[in-house]
Amino acid sequence: MRANLLALSVLAGLGLAPLATAAEGMWVPQQLPEIAGPLKAAGLQLSAEQISDLTGNPMGAVVSLGGCTASFVSPQGLVATNHHCAYGAIQLNSTAGNNLIRDGFYADRREQELSAGPNARIYVLDKITDVTAQAKAAIEAAGKNGLARMQALETFEKEQIAACETDPGFNCRLYSFSGGNTYRLFKNLEIRDVRLAYAPPGSVGKFGGDIDNWMWPRHTGDFAFYRAYVGKDGKPAAYSQDNVPYQPKHHLQFADQPLGAGDFVMVAGYPGRTNRYALASEFIDTAEHAYPLTIKHVGEVIALVEKAGEQNPDIQVKYANSMASWNNVTKNYAGQLEGFVRINAAATKQAEEAAVLAWLKGQGRTGKAALDAHAQLVGHGRSVSSTRERDFFVGQFNNTPLVASAITLYRLAIEKAKPDAEREPGYQQRNLATIEGGLRQMDRRYHPAMDQQIQAYWLNQYAALPAEQRNNPVLQQWLGGNDAAAVNALVARLGGSQLGSLEERLKWFAADKAAFEASTDPAIQYAVAVMPSLLEQENARKTRAGEALTARATYLQAVADYKASQGQFVYPDANSSLRITFGNVMGYAPRDGVAYTPFTTLEGVVAKETGVDPFDSPKALLDAVAAKRYGGLEDARIGSVPVNYLSNLDITGGNSGSPVLDAHGKLVGLAFDGNWESVSSNWVFDEAMTRMISVDSRYMQWIMQEVYPAPALLKELNLVK
Repeated sequence: MRANLLALSVLAGLGLAPLATAAEGMWVPQQLPEIAGPLKAAGLQLSAEQISDLTGNPMGAVVSLGGCTASFVSPQGLVATNHHCAYGAIQLNSTAGNNLIRDGFYADRREQELSAGPNARIYVLDKITDVTAQAKAAIEAAGKNGLARMQALETFEKEQIAACETDPGFNCRLYSFSGGNTYRLFKNLEIRDVRLAYAPPGSVGKFGGDIDNWMWPRHTGDFAFYRAYVGKDGKPAAYSQDNVPYQPKHHLQFADQPLGAGDFVMVAGYPGRTNRYALASEFIDTAEHAYPLTIKHVGEVIALVEKAGEQNPDIQVKYANSMASWNNVTKNYAGQLEGFVRINAAATKQAEEAAVLAWLKGQGRTGKAALDAHAQLVGHGRSVSSTRERDFFVGQFNNTPLVASAITLYRLAIEKAKPDAEREPGYQQRNLATIEGGLRQMDRRYHPAMDQQIQAYWLNQYAALPAEQRNNPVLQQWLGGNDAAAVNALVARLGGSQLGSLEERLKWFAADKAAFEASTDPAIQYAVAVMPSLLEQENARKTRAGEALTARATYLQAVADYKASQGQFVYPDANSSLRITFGNVMGYAPRDGVAYTPFTTLEGVVAKETGVDPFDSPKALLDAVAAKRYGGLEDARIGSVPVNYLSNLDITGGNSGSPVLDAHGKLVGLAFDGNWESVSSNWVFDEAMTRMISVDSRYMQWIMQEVYPAPALLKELNLVK
C-alpha cells in the first residue's frame, strides 16, 4: 500500500519542515497548505490554498483516465492527454486497411469523432472523505483471523461505495494509505462516452518508439485529444449519437508566457505505484527475481509477436497496444535494474531499514510491536517466493485472452448467484458494463493463431520447471505430460473453444453456473476445473493481506516516527490517488563530462531522422523545419520551437498525460516519461538524476498548425483567432 506515512499534526508538533527541496515527493492534496513555503520558494504564484481546492481552478480541470491522467482544456469537454494514453483507442479504431496508428486522426466536425471504446472512462473528482476511523473499527471487530479481517475490510469498502454511488453517474473508490493507517473515499463523476478527437500520426506521437523510450534527448509529440460526452440532461450516459459534449466547471488555458530554464512547474495527476517504503527483503526479491523473470519471458513473447506481425498486418495492428505495454514494462524494469546497481540501492535500503530497526530496539517495549510486525512481513515474503515461477507462468497462461474470458465468465456466473453486496469485488452489478465492454473489444485485440502461440509459450515454461515446482494438479491433469507434445495437444484442445466469437461470449455473459458446468466447450471446461484452486489461492492471498493489515500499518507508522525523530520530511508513496508534485525546469549531468540541457528543438527531430520507423517524420514536418516555418512559436532563448523539456519533478506510471502547469496555473505541456536514470526512483529516489520529460505545449500547437493541421481544435483552444 502507498501512504501518507505521518499525520501532518505530528510534523507540526515537532516543528519540522516537511520539505527540504522541491524535487522529491508526491503530495496528497491535504498537505499543500503545509508546504506553502517550499511551493512559493520554488516559484508558484498561486496560493497553496487555491491549488488545494480540488474542484476549483486549476485542479478541477485535472481528471483520471483510469491508468493515465488528463485535463479539460475547453468548455466543450475537450481533454488533453498523451498519445500513448490514447493508443488503445487509436488501435481499437484501426485496421490493416485504415491504420490510424500510422496515419493519425482528426475530426474537423464533432460528429466525426470516434468512440474510444466501451471501457474508456473519464473520472472527474467530486469529493474526498476520510473514513479511517470507520475502516479500522470494521477491521478490528473481525478479530485476529487474517481472512476474516480482509473480508471485513471488503465488506466495509462495498458498503461505503454503495452509499457513495447512490447518486447516479458517480464512481467511488476506497484508497488505503500507509498499509492501513489512513483510508479515504474518492467520489468521481464517471463519464462513459469518451471519443477520440485528434491524434497525430504515429511518426510524431511515437517518434523514436521503443528506442527512445525513457531516453534523453527526446523529440516525441506524445499528445492527443479526447472529448467527453454526456446525455442531453448533462448526466453520464453510455455512447449515443444523441449525447452532447460535457461542460466542465473548469478547464485549463494554454500558457501565454514562454517557459524557460529554471521556471516553476507543477504536475497534478494519478501516479500508480512507488515502493519507497517497501522492506529491504521485498526490494531484493524484486531486483533479483521478479524483474529479471519478467524481462526475460515477456521479452520472448514480444519477439514471438514481432515475428508474427511481420508476416500478418492484422496481428501487428491487433497486438499494437499490448506490444507497447510489454515493451514499456521490460525496458522500464531493465532501467530500474541498471539504476539499482548505479546507486547501490540494495545497500541503501538495507541501511535505512537497519537504522529503523535499531531505533525501535532502543525504544524497549514501545518498539516491540513494530519489530514483530517487521518479522511477520518478512515471513510473508518468504512464503510467496517459494512458488514465484510457477505462479508467474500459470498466471500468464490464465491471462491469455481466450482462457481469461472463460475464467472471467464462469466466475461471474458464480458471483451472480449471490446477493450483490456479497459478491467478490469486481463482479458486482457496478462492474458488469466494464466486463461486457472487455468481452466486446476482445475481437480487436485477439488473433486465434497468435493467442495459441502465446498460450504454448507459457505452458512450455511451466512444463520445464522442476517436478517439485509443477504442483498445480489441475494444470498437470489437463496437460497429461511435461513435453512439447503435451503442450501442443492442450493448446489444440483449447483452440476448439467457441469463445473466440463475440456472439458466443455474450451468450455466456448471461448464463448461470449450471450451464457452465454442463458445457462441452474446452475453454469453459478448463475454467470450471481450475476455479476451485483459483479460489483457494485467492483466499490464501486474502489471509496474508488481512494479517498484513495490522503488521504493515504498524511498521510503516514506526518508519514515519523514526523519520520524524531524525527531522526528515514525510511524503506519500503513490497508490493511484491524486497527487501533486512540483519543481523547476532543469537539465542534468548523467555522467562525467556530459551535461544535458533542458530543452530539445525542431532541429533535433530532423537530426534524428532516418526515414525508417521509428525515426520517420512526416514530410510536412521536415519541410516546415527546413523552411524555418516556426509559426510564431519559437523561443529566442533556444532559437527554435521547443519540443520536449526536462524538470526535476517526481512522477511515475499513471502520471502519463498529466498537465504540466506553470507558476500561474496555465498549461505548458504534458508529462509523458522519465529519463533512463530516474526509473529506479520508484524504489530509491535519486534527486540528482531524476527528471520528468514533458512535451512542450508550443510543440503541440506547432504540430496542429504546421504538420497535421487541426484548425477547428486550435480555434476551440483559443490558440488562433
